[in-house]
Amino acid sequence: MKPGEAVLGLLLLAPLVVRAVEPISLGLALAGVLTGYISYPRLYCLFAECCGQKRSLSREALQKDLDSKLFGQHLAKKVILNAVSGFIRNPKPKKPLTLSLHGWTGTGKNFASKIIAENIYEGGLKSDYVHLFDQLQLWIRGNVSACARSIFIFDEMDKMHAGLIDAIKPFLDYYDHVDGVSYQKAIFIFLSNAGAERITDVALDFWRSGKQREDIKLKDMEPALSVSAFNNKNSGFWHSSLIDRNLIDYFVPFLPLEYKHLKMCIRVEMRSRGLEVDEDIVTRVAEEMTFFPREERVFSDKGCKTVFTKLDYYYDD
Repeated sequence: MKPGEAVLGLLLLAPLVVRAVEPISLGLALAGVLTGYISYPRLYCLFAECCGQKRSLSREALQKDLDSKLFGQHLAKKVILNAVSGFIRNPKPKKPLTLSLHGWTGTGKNFASKIIAENIYEGGLKSDYVHLFDQLQLWIRGNVSACARSIFIFDEMDKMHAGLIDAIKPFLDYYDHVDGVSYQKAIFIFLSNAGAERITDVALDFWRSGKQREDIKLKDMEPALSVSAFNNKNSGFWHSSLIDRNLIDYFVPFLPLEYKHLKMCIRVEMRSRGLEVDEDIVTRVAEEMTFFPREERVFSDKGCKTVFTKLDYYYDD
């Protein structure tokens, strides 16, 4: 484990173990680590991957990955494609790109983050410049690097102490430099279940009205998502200055997945295992999943999250 991983891991583990410690104090410490590590590029490059090894983002390649790997998410695909490719093309952005991805488990939030990382860095999530802050597993992947185009992924925002995330506000704001370091080319991605109920309500209303889910517009979702995250006491965004000061560029809704989307996930998994697609098995696995609402059975309650393990049952030697 890198020194930065150990320090940041302790910082984010502490509020779960020692409840008496103020989240603001922990946040200030986190901010200090962020600034310190990113300030020594020459030293860092002696021991790790260098920033110059990043790949040039291809809008066409990103679109192909989103279309072939992310199912049932026309809103998320459009926002991610335009926001990320536009940001990368801008040589002098005024602030970091900040995306907040919202939706139920299994709808593709983590997968979308993976696609973004893989299209910017050859190593994807394993790159030294992609840092996953995972509160559920209580440990940190990566630390702050010397690369201006770093990607920071904050998973399980619902489990983060309210107020702690505000410590990084200066890094997301419209500042040329913070303590001599520029964060304007960085990308911050937050993953959260906050607002998932509102997303489901809108999707279900469209379905009951006989409308196509593809007719749902971002304007139908985004305002309610920001309000939901801001007012949710169980969210790390509760009364956060990041929302209050409009520092999150996009609130990206991930719609609940339908039966047809599960079948798409199963087919992709079969191909990734080198198997011939067997439509009978695809149907049997999809029908084993549970759906909601109970009477109408429209949406999968776990998305595509468990279809892979269920597929193992049919190919168990």
